[in-house]
Parts: sequence; structure tokens; C-alpha cells
Amino acid sequence: MKYYEKMKNCLHCNSLVDKKVCKQSKTKYGFELCDECQQKLISSNKGSIEAARLYLSLRKRHVPAELEKFNGYKTIDIAIVDAKVNNEVEGPHQQSKYKQALTDLKQTLYSFQDGYLTLRIPNVLIKKNLEKTANCVTELIMKYKDNISLSSS
Repeated sequence: MKYYEKMKNCLHCNSLVDKKVCKQSKTKYGFELCDECQQKLISSNKGSIEAARLYLSLRKRHVPAELEKFNGYKTIDIAIVDAKVNNEVEGPHQQSKYKQALTDLKQTLYSFQDGYLTLRIPNVLIKKNLEKTANCVTELIMKYKDNISLSSS
């Protein structure tokens, strides 16, 4: 068996990684990642662990997602630029504070004015059922992308 046959691709950076490292990562985190991406995405993620898990789940579904993408105004948790969809993963504190809710609503409006749909996803959905959440978000993204394509034709 050749060396490259013992390798797999990291779900985040697409670099070749030893199958043993990928297997350990899959066991520990649920996704095949290189050592560097395990540290970057899971251990030292600036956003939430739920945002990282949803991002990786979308990547697994071949959604061209970008984690922590700056859009010129703020950092989006998960952006799908070609579909013009922003995903914001929200904890309970973001849903119960008036000022935060108003700020989020304004940011949704600004994104909408730039042609982007913003999905606000409570992190409890990701914690309780990542697979169903990722499937639903993927379907929403694909349908929205199709609608954009049809309206620009």
C-alpha cells in the first residue's frame, strides 16, 4: 500500500492527513480533521463550539461554508457566499436581551439590503440534533440559492 493511500483529507483545510489522526479526530470530535484544525476549530474557536460543529457538518454535506467570515461590518458565524446566506448561531443570551435582539434585527436588515438571507440558529438545535439541523440548513441554503438563480435569469 502506498503512503498516500494511508491518507485522508481534513474536512476543514482539505490537507492530507494520516488516517489514524483522522480516525482519532472522528472519534473525539465527530469529524475528520488534521491536528492543526482540531486546535483551531475545536479547542480555540473564537465563536461557539456549536458554530464549529454546524460548519463542519455543512462542509461534510459539500456546502461551501466559511467559518467566521468578516463581511465588512461584522464577523458572520458561518457564511455561504455563493448562496448569499449568513448563518448566525445564537445562545440563549442573544434571544433574551432587548438591546442584543434589536442589534441582531438591524444586522439582518443590513445583510438583506446587501442581498443576503440571515438564518439565526439557536445553539440548542445543534446541541440536541446536529444532523437534523444541518440537513434543514442545507436544504434551506440550496432552495434559496435556486431562487436567487431563477430570479437573476
